[in-house]
Amino acid sequence: MLRKLASQTMVYGLSSIVGRFLNYLLVPLYTYSFPARDYGVVSELYAYAGFLSVALVLGLETGYFRFRSQKDFPPGLAYRSALRVLIPFNLAFVLLVWANREPLSALLLYQDHPEYLIIFSLILALDAIGSLPFARLRAEDRAMRFAAIKLTEIGITIGLNVFFIVLLPEAFRIWPDSPWLAYYDPEVGIGYIFVANLVASAIKVLLLLPEFRGEGLEPLGPCIRKILRYSLPMVVIGFAGIINEMLDRAILKALLPYDLPENLRQLGIYGACYKLSILMTLFVQAFRYAGEPFFFSMAGRSDAPRAYALVMRYFVVFCVFIFLLVTLFIDYFQYFIGEAYREGLAVVPILLMANLFLGIYVNLSIWYKLTDRTMMGAWVSLMGALVTIGLNLWWIPIYGYMGAAWATLVCYGVMMLVSYILGRIFYPVPYPVGRILGYILLALGGVLLDQELVAVCGWRSMGAGLLVMGLFLGFAFILEGLPLIRGSLKSRGLSPKT
Repeated sequence: MLRKLASQTMVYGLSSIVGRFLNYLLVPLYTYSFPARDYGVVSELYAYAGFLSVALVLGLETGYFRFRSQKDFPPGLAYRSALRVLIPFNLAFVLLVWANREPLSALLLYQDHPEYLIIFSLILALDAIGSLPFARLRAEDRAMRFAAIKLTEIGITIGLNVFFIVLLPEAFRIWPDSPWLAYYDPEVGIGYIFVANLVASAIKVLLLLPEFRGEGLEPLGPCIRKILRYSLPMVVIGFAGIINEMLDRAILKALLPYDLPENLRQLGIYGACYKLSILMTLFVQAFRYAGEPFFFSMAGRSDAPRAYALVMRYFVVFCVFIFLLVTLFIDYFQYFIGEAYREGLAVVPILLMANLFLGIYVNLSIWYKLTDRTMMGAWVSLMGALVTIGLNLWWIPIYGYMGAAWATLVCYGVMMLVSYILGRIFYPVPYPVGRILGYILLALGGVLLDQELVAVCGWRSMGAGLLVMGLFLGFAFILEGLPLIRGSLKSRGLSPKT
């Protein structure tokens, strides 16, 4: 089962980590093409989109996973029922935004661009509607089709961004009478980022159309009430999670103590530097895609707690590796963003560690999913959201975006600790707490050693980073690799000597 989880994580990682990493390459395109103030607009609007994306899915992905195989649900009934709710709900959302686009854009101080809200409403609705077919692909182990559609969407997004931001402006400069310029208006600027996203989302849903065929045509039955009772608390959990992840970028503009252009500039800097922690986020996301079906499939087995503990151990090792990779070699990762944005690099290690804590929390969250205590999980997430809100309101006016980064770290640390305590009560798993803490302390000690070698001993950053990374990999191999090799040989009836 662990081998299957690892292989599924690799496939989802191909679409999530590799694909999103390609999308991540758009960050230098944006930060080298637009001033920080304009990129601040992009960061803010995508932060708002994060909140709405959770609400528009209604938690039906997790509800589908929970009820798709239950005996009192005929095959396919959970999927059909969820679609019958999801599609009209999102269409109603688009109509609501379109009808109120003028007052909403004025409220957000974008009264000159109400079209931004229309574009975003369409993107969000398409993504929400497509989320359930993607969940079905995951549940049915069709990871390759999942990855192919995800990578296609990302490829179209990248291609259109290059077309609108690089090729058309260059054509405008060299060939003012080019027929291609019928598709280009220099005044649109960052609006082309949103247009590219919309086109890619639309094509993604078209590719998913076979998953809609013959589905959602029967009347809604009583089963949908059972699904919604389970799923709607997941909206609270997801919404609270988005508060923890994106509230800082949504409210920085309002809380920073400067004028609007400077607030947007600092928001742009923070948003760009936040992207440098993306490797950790992508790994956690890929693990979440593969891990959720795995956790549910293992439920009820006598060896499930031991398997969950083993998964956590290897997960933390890999997360610490990512933390060290980015932090030790930040002098090289910084070139992914424009020079004007690099004054905010100090937030990167903080955000990396925060996302490591988030990944541990994702692992720990099985206690409320497997015991149907989703409402208790919602309360944990709400507690984290309250920590995020309180600390951001307190620290951002004083410490700026550094306060936002520290608030994220504290929030995820608190959620991780509380979830571990509740998990010990309701679904005990023998997690190797001492070893996990040891790896985290080893990571922090490695960063301090790197700084000491560079600042005091005069080492080059590359040499110091390679030494520290080598020491960590050596420890990890001795503690994790060798026992894994011995166990594999023993299971095949071989001795380590053979």
